[in-house]
Amino acid sequence: MAGKLNRSTVYLSGLLKRFELPATEGATYPEAYLEFFRTVIYLRTFGVSEETLRELWVLEKKLLMLLHVDSTGSRTWCLDSCGRSTQRERRLLLSNFDLGIPLEAREVQTGLDFGDRLPELFEGKAMGEDALRVLDACLKLQKTIRNEVRAELPHVREAAKWAGLIPK
Repeated sequence: MAGKLNRSTVYLSGLLKRFELPATEGATYPEAYLEFFRTVIYLRTFGVSEETLRELWVLEKKLLMLLHVDSTGSRTWCLDSCGRSTQRERRLLLSNFDLGIPLEAREVQTGLDFGDRLPELFEGKAMGEDALRVLDACLKLQKTIRNEVRAELPHVREAAKWAGLIPK
């Protein structure tokens, strides 16, 4: 994975810890990790701060938990959609989870639960958690990130041209 991303294993290990991703046994990681790290590296290339990306990651995971995606039984439930490329307008930016409708519709299908768990004493909404509120926070942060990328894109293109002129 380090070779494919042209990053050191130390750097990737740091990302793994800072984004609180589940470690796997052995040296091999599922393809979803590669795609997640690739997304983070691309966004960092465009000048998006790691702090902003971690903030978005926390929001996306919270939204996915409110939608009970974490109850599928997968240890990597927050990464399982990484690498899928269809219907990008319906997918969250980092987890790449498909909400089933365009994100700008600001709607979610709540109440999905794929596993058995003990019922909460209070509903999430009664405790101040609301999937639509978290989705709105995700969308605001995603919009900020997209604006940063759009603003930096001409500079990255020019830098890539310039880099081609550097003697080998």
